[in-house]
Amino acid sequence: MEEQEPKRTRGTGWKSVYDTLRREILALTLQPGQLLDETTLAERFDMSRSPVREALIRLAGEELVVTLSNRSTIVAPIEVGTFPKYVEALDIAQRMNTRLAATLRTDADLKVIAKRQKEFEVAVKTGNHLAMSEANKRFHMAIADAGRNPFLASFYERLLAQGQRMLHLHFEYLERTHEGYLLTDEHNLMLEAIRNRDVERADELAHAHTRQFQDNFINFMRENYTTEVPLAPMSAA
Repeated sequence: MEEQEPKRTRGTGWKSVYDTLRREILALTLQPGQLLDETTLAERFDMSRSPVREALIRLAGEELVVTLSNRSTIVAPIEVGTFPKYVEALDIAQRMNTRLAATLRTDADLKVIAKRQKEFEVAVKTGNHLAMSEANKRFHMAIADAGRNPFLASFYERLLAQGQRMLHLHFEYLERTHEGYLLTDEHNLMLEAIRNRDVERADELAHAHTRQFQDNFINFMRENYTTEVPLAPMSAA
C-alpha cells in the first residue's frame, strides 16, 4: 500500500514558511536588503500567498523583514549606523538581568543556566553559527528568567533577537581569529558569579561580555566593509 504524505493542518502553512525564512535570515543565507516576493515564495513553498503573507507579517513583528512604501518586502538591513546605540541598550539590559540573577537565583535556576551553557558549548563545537546564536540566546534568557523581572527579560530578549545576525558575523570573526573559547569561558565565569551571588562580579562580567561582542563586531566590519559610519566604542564604565 502506497504511503501517503501527512496532510498539513489547515491554517498552519505559514509556520513552515516562517521557520524556514527566519532560519535563512538569521544565518544570512537571505542577505540584508534582499527582496522577498510573495509570488516567488508561494511558488517555492507550493502554497497560496496567504500563508506566505502571514509568515512575513510575523517576521516583520520581529523586525527581521521590512515592508516598503510600495508594499514590497525586504530582509531588514543591518543598520551599522545605529550599532553604538544598540550595543549601549544591550549592555544595560545584560548587566541588569545578570545582576538580578546573581541576587535572586534559585538552585533550580542554576541547573537551567548550567544546562544552557553546556548546550552552547556543544553548539560551538559544531561550528554552526545559527545553532550557536540560538544557544547563546537561550543561555542569556535563562539568566534573565532567574532575575524574576519579566519586563527587563522581555526587553533583553528583543535585543538579543535583533542582534542575532550581528552575532553571526561576530562568530565568523572569532572562528577566523581562533578566539571562540572566549565565549564559553565568559559564560562559565558568569555562571560562577551568579552561583556565588557575587552581584558586582556578575555585573563586571556582563559588561565585559558586551564589550567583547562590540569590539569584535567592529573589527569584523572594518576588515570586510568600507564604511564612513563612525563605530565609536562603548564607555568602559
